[in-house]
Amino acid sequence: MTTSIQSERIEHGESAPLVEGGPLRMLLQRRMPAMLRRHYVRSVLRVIVLLASDIAMFLLLRVALRVVRDGMASATPGGEYLREYLPRGYLGGWAFVTALVVGLMFAGAYGRGDYRRDAVRLFKGAALGVALSLWASIWTLGPAQTLLQFSLTVVAIWVGLTIERYLVDVAVARVYPHRAGGVLFVGDRGNPETRKMHDTLVAGNRVHSLGWVMSVAAPSDGAEGYVGSIDGIWSILDETRAETVILCGDLNDAAFESVLEASSSAGCQVFSLARQRGVARPGLVWHEGIPFVELTVPALQAQQLFLKRILDMVGSVLGLVLFAPIFLIVAVAIMIDSGRPIFFWQERVGYGGKVFHLVKFRTMRPGADAEKEGVAHMNPSGDARLFKVPNDPRVTRVGAFLRRWSLDELPQLWNTLRGDMSLVGPRPFFESDLAGYMDHHFQRLGAKPGITGLWQVKGRSSVVDFEEVVQLDREYIYRWSIALDLWILLQTLPAVLRRTGAY
Repeated sequence: MTTSIQSERIEHGESAPLVEGGPLRMLLQRRMPAMLRRHYVRSVLRVIVLLASDIAMFLLLRVALRVVRDGMASATPGGEYLREYLPRGYLGGWAFVTALVVGLMFAGAYGRGDYRRDAVRLFKGAALGVALSLWASIWTLGPAQTLLQFSLTVVAIWVGLTIERYLVDVAVARVYPHRAGGVLFVGDRGNPETRKMHDTLVAGNRVHSLGWVMSVAAPSDGAEGYVGSIDGIWSILDETRAETVILCGDLNDAAFESVLEASSSAGCQVFSLARQRGVARPGLVWHEGIPFVELTVPALQAQQLFLKRILDMVGSVLGLVLFAPIFLIVAVAIMIDSGRPIFFWQERVGYGGKVFHLVKFRTMRPGADAEKEGVAHMNPSGDARLFKVPNDPRVTRVGAFLRRWSLDELPQLWNTLRGDMSLVGPRPFFESDLAGYMDHHFQRLGAKPGITGLWQVKGRSSVVDFEEVVQLDREYIYRWSIALDLWILLQTLPAVLRRTGAY
């Protein structure tokens, strides 16, 4: 394992030892996109398998019903009533299948954990699906016959679904063991309740236990299953390649925050063992009859990123087309004012720690980067991570105008179309800034950098406290939604027109 990790570090250009610091955090961040994709693919595959098995069950049930009906109708006294109440063509067509799938979806029977085989959810889904298919029969067959059809069909489908979902679980456990990936347990291994929870999840090849992370340096009753202490959680996640982390037992605030931050940065799914089983709460997920509170939802994050990418592609294409005349005017103005080059390319760090080349309209004289140290004393923040100099002598006349109206940022639509950036996101920053990052600063890597963002609509360059910038970026990541992106985009134009903090 150490060799493979070392190879990956070399591939990413990391020469520093793997210790609790920047290089290790960057390595976990770079793995995060792939980890999120695995969670998302696993969720999609779960739904596909359940859909296919549900449809197969329904088709088999329809054949069985036809055989029973025709056999009893010809061999049993009064069997003709079966043909009357369950006529040919009944349960036929894809409309009934579609209604059943919709009913199961609304009942949450395609959810994670035990929801997919919960008898109550399956019954509600079957009842809703059959009701959607038979509601019109009330007017043609009458309430009595429709009620009889409804009752028989719901019971038959419910029994079929219950058996089918059980068989699917057994088959998947045999064909695809440890489908939840490697699981780290964080807490007191000696506690009988947490130990029982661990053994229940591991039984039947449901999960692959990677061991226990504890708050003590070494357990007093031996080292069985012990992989390290919470102080080394970043290194443990790196070495074990854990996909899921389960918090069980009491953790102090510092330990809880450290584990959650490291796990989220690595793209892990994080659960906390629920204390009160009878109390329903948001994010409660059941696995093997054990209640957990879900603290991170990587699969949902992957779905959100997919939706966000669609918005970025549509917005960047429209922006490049609509602003094409402005691109031409600005390019001519730069050429007349200070000559070539028109564009300025610079390395920045993006989503998951990936380095990309950010492009802007050039606003400084050629070679201005070499003069940076000479104007560093003019930086009002005094922080190299927020290098913004008002009345920078290196800025050209056209460049000052472009900066004032944020027109120099327009070429980043190309970065957005390529997938390096997003229309809305955290501030892009330099790779050299990482050397001074603390743990919570790395959460900025959890989203693609944006052309605009909360920092843009809440002060732009007038924000001179790096912690305030990080707080805005973290707030955006925690609150992200399509609605929030649209709100920020709508607020960006007034912020640009106000020209607050623009230099």
